Amino acid sequence: MPNPRPAWFTTADCTIGDFAAIVEEPVRVEDYPNADSVMDGVVIYDSAKVRVALEESGDRRILLSEFASVLDSGPGVLLLAGAYEEPVIDAATAVFRSIIEQEKAAGIAAGDHFAAAGVNDRVWNALEKLAIADPQVFVDYYSNDMLALACESWLGPRYQVTSQLNQVNPGGRAQSPHRDYHLGFLSQDNAQSYPAHTHRLSPALTLQGAIAHCDMPIESGPTFLVPNSQKYEPGYIAWHLPEFREYAEQHSVQIPLRKGDALFFNPALLHGAGANRSQDIARLGNLLQISSAFGRAMEKVDRRRIVDAIYPLLLERKQAGASPRALRDVVSASAEGYAFPDDLDIHPPSGSEPPMAQSDTVLLALEEEWSPGELQERL
Repeated sequence: MPNPRPAWFTTADCTIGDFAAIVEEPVRVEDYPNADSVMDGVVIYDSAKVRVALEESGDRRILLSEFASVLDSGPGVLLLAGAYEEPVIDAATAVFRSIIEQEKAAGIAAGDHFAAAGVNDRVWNALEKLAIADPQVFVDYYSNDMLALACESWLGPRYQVTSQLNQVNPGGRAQSPHRDYHLGFLSQDNAQSYPAHTHRLSPALTLQGAIAHCDMPIESGPTFLVPNSQKYEPGYIAWHLPEFREYAEQHSVQIPLRKGDALFFNPALLHGAGANRSQDIARLGNLLQISSAFGRAMEKVDRRRIVDAIYPLLLERKQAGASPRALRDVVSASAEGYAFPDDLDIHPPSGSEPPMAQSDTVLLALEEEWSPGELQERL
């Protein structure tokens, strides 16, 4: 009888040999009939040809299925070359860079949580900020058919776009190789606390995207990628291990991007922003985290109201000797247990950890015995 799939992953399940066997699988262009080419494991589509294929066949499902295959069982990454026309990109770039300068002037400029401070300019919630700053540019930008095709291929027809600008300036160092949202934002210990089926599910809830707002030759540090790495099931734990990061750095690939190209990849693919070794290229990319519409609870619950109501009693019971487990169970059933969605201008991620969730704050309050008023202020 074959061994069952593991119900839980730990560091003991992470072996470089198994990872390398998956990563080093060849990527063949003949497996993707509508692709133009494969470069270093990245499946490349000419957006003009994709548009013609959509018009001629009238069968959107053919391309949706092919994209989904690339992102799931294939190398996990595809490039839509020429997805955006230059005037649309240039108009959005002008607004984006004005937002960067405004936030710098206001003293609220954000750095990158996966890179050293000061090497780049980050704008959180660029989606909303673009819509408010210039609705016409926003509509032109997000009416893009290639963006919609990629999103629908992975998430279906209902999805939610979020956008974070990242401008890596000359001299900006590379990020560390990592996986992304959701489990990729957790520490290794926290990732190990989730069952294996959650590790398998997490990538299906998000699509990663990066739209090039300038030409990005290799010296400017376009996104580095480890094709096929999304298929390694314990990868949300493994990427924290030094030997896996070293392997990822040695086997990662970079392909040059042209202004208007759109790169999409499975969030479980090991990746990161490259080092900008150029002298004069401020590498500006619009990073997209597109989310499934299904990751939501059935009812809208005012969990803050619940916390305000029960915290005084929880504090009394803690002081009377209630077990930490019992208190944690009540908090888990009542407070918001996830940090997102959040206002990342106010609560940016730190390192690979998301901001504190409401439940984390309540548990800290109990541990340190804050007064109800202090907890209310902190929340």
